[in-house]
Amino acid sequence: MSSMTFIWPDLLWLLLIVPVLVFGYLLVLRRKRRALAQYANLGMVAGATSVGQRFRRHVPPVLLLAALTLMIAAIARPAAVVMLPSQHENVVLAIDVSGSMRATDVKPDRITAAREAAKSFVTDAPAATRIGVVHFAGTASLVQPPTRNREDVLAAIDRAQLQAGTAIGSAILTSLKAIFPDAEFDLRGGESRPTGSGSGNAQRPQPGMTRPVDRSPAFVPVPPGSYESAVIVLLSDGQSNTGADPKEAAKIASERGVKIYTIGVGTPEGEVLSYDGWQVRVRLDEEELKNIAMTTRGEYFHAGSSAELKKVYRTLRSRLTMERRETEVTALFTGAAAALAVISGLLSLLWFRRIL
Repeated sequence: MSSMTFIWPDLLWLLLIVPVLVFGYLLVLRRKRRALAQYANLGMVAGATSVGQRFRRHVPPVLLLAALTLMIAAIARPAAVVMLPSQHENVVLAIDVSGSMRATDVKPDRITAAREAAKSFVTDAPAATRIGVVHFAGTASLVQPPTRNREDVLAAIDRAQLQAGTAIGSAILTSLKAIFPDAEFDLRGGESRPTGSGSGNAQRPQPGMTRPVDRSPAFVPVPPGSYESAVIVLLSDGQSNTGADPKEAAKIASERGVKIYTIGVGTPEGEVLSYDGWQVRVRLDEEELKNIAMTTRGEYFHAGSSAELKKVYRTLRSRLTMERRETEVTALFTGAAAALAVISGLLSLLWFRRIL
C-alpha cells in the first residue's frame, strides 16, 4: 500500500480533537497526582505503585485514543494504491504479420519468436480469461474472437501468414471491435495524411493513413485506462505505413478506457531485407509504440531477443493477473479502530476491573 489519499480530505480537520483530548488526559493525571499528594504519604504511594503498574494505567487510554484517530481518518474516506486481482475478462492479442517480421535480428526470426512467446502466454493465462487474436499487415482481421478455448487460440496464432504493409491503427480498431461488437468506426472521418519513411525506410512512396472517428451511437468517453474488463496486447516492430492513423486509433481506445500494452520486437539497427527487387532496412520504431501505450495508460516493453520476448509475456501475465489500483480502504481503518477500542476495554477490565 502506498500514496495514501483521502476522498473527503476536508473532514481531516476533525483530527484537531486528538491533541485536545491528549491535553485533557494529561490535565486529569496532574490533578490526580495533586490529590494524592494532599491525602497520602508520597513515599508510601511510590512504594506501592510499581513501574509496570504505572505503565499499564496509560495503555488503555492510549489505545482508545489511537482508535479514535483511526475512526476520524475513516470519516475522510482514505484511499490507497494496492495490488488487487485484475478483472480483465478479455485479452486481445494483436500480432504484426507484416513482411518486416521476417527479419532475423530476433532469432530464429521475429515472427517465429512472436508466435512461440504468444502461445506460451496463452497457455499460462488464467482459465477464466477469454483471449482473442488479431493479425495485421496491410489490413487487420480478427482471426479468433475472444474465447476460453485455448486450442482455438493457439491454432489462430499458428495461422499467421506474412503479408505486405503494416496497419497498426487498423489493428487497434479491429481489437476494439472485438471488445465492443456494437462499436462503429468511420475510417473516412478525416483526410488522409502522408507518412514519413514508413516501414523499412523504403524508397518507393508510402500510402497515406486515414483519420478514424468513433461514430458509435450513444457513446460517452471515459477516463483513460478505466475500463477493467479488457486489454489489448499489441506486438509489432512499430513501423506503421497504411490504414488508420495509430495516434488517432490510440485516442479512440483511450476514450473507451482500454489499456494497450505494446511490445516492440526487433532491434533499433534492424537488418536489410530483400523482396520484389527492393532492399529495405527494417528497424524497430519504438516511439510509435511508446506513444500508443502512454496515450492509453498502458505500458511499453522492448524485446530484442527471443528470450526477452518470452520474459515480456511473463511480465505481462503477472500484470494482467494482479494490478495496482487505487481503492478506498475505509473498511480497514474502521476495522482497526474497532479492534483497538475492544482491546482497550478488555485490558482495562482485566487490569483495573473497570472500563477506563
